Amino acid sequence: MSQSPLSRAAPTRPRILVSNDDGIFSPGIKALGLAMSEFADVTVVAPDVEQSAVGHGITIRRPLRFKHTAAAGFGDIPAYRVDGTPADCVVLGVNLLGRPDLVVSGINLGPNLGDDLTHSGTVAAAIEGLSLGLPSIAFSQQSGPDGEYDFAAGAAYAAKLARQVLAHGLPPRTLLNVNFPSRPATGVRVTAVGHHRWEDSLLTRQDPEGRDYHWVAGVSRAEDAQDESTDYGAVQCGLISVTPVRLDLTARDLLAVVEGYLPEV
Repeated sequence: MSQSPLSRAAPTRPRILVSNDDGIFSPGIKALGLAMSEFADVTVVAPDVEQSAVGHGITIRRPLRFKHTAAAGFGDIPAYRVDGTPADCVVLGVNLLGRPDLVVSGINLGPNLGDDLTHSGTVAAAIEGLSLGLPSIAFSQQSGPDGEYDFAAGAAYAAKLARQVLAHGLPPRTLLNVNFPSRPATGVRVTAVGHHRWEDSLLTRQDPEGRDYHWVAGVSRAEDAQDESTDYGAVQCGLISVTPVRLDLTARDLLAVVEGYLPEV
């Protein structure tokens, strides 16, 4: 006997929490949030100001403000701003608004490749989602030659990938770090974390009162700029890079080596 139309339950839309490190007014998070809203119930929780390169910082020594923001350009999507880090945003979003089915972060203004993962606030928001037991994806976009960003293609691909992750899940303690090239992508590649890094330098200047101040600068270095098997190389070659990142920092191959030379207590 078939069910009547009234007895059939309406399909449940997945719930997605969207965050970033560029701030709630960034065009990248707007593009990502709107793309996810096509198939999911979306809530945006993002920093009230830019929090780039803050890493996985958590605010513990002062209170945090969590405010609804109607002027961020998300339409009917609920959006909240937090005067804290990207990780703070995910913590507050999950605890105050309920557990989502997926956490997505971005789309970041600029790529997050190689060693950049260790200080990226965009990736840190995904790491915090992962630490809360939620599947998580970080998205970043390389800028064009003129320094401008076009998020349309990246946001559309992000929505497709999010659907796949919702359908198939991710292994425990694993997130996806996704980077879009500046030009139209010629394909997509599953990649390893590359060896791109910033070679830091310190600039020392004086303020108008003659006191020293210091500015951390750097030059981008990459040993694998043409190696499409790495995240940096793939993006440089015009491909979308999708890197599975596992949050397991143990050098397991060195456990026995270190044990072999430990001094006695």
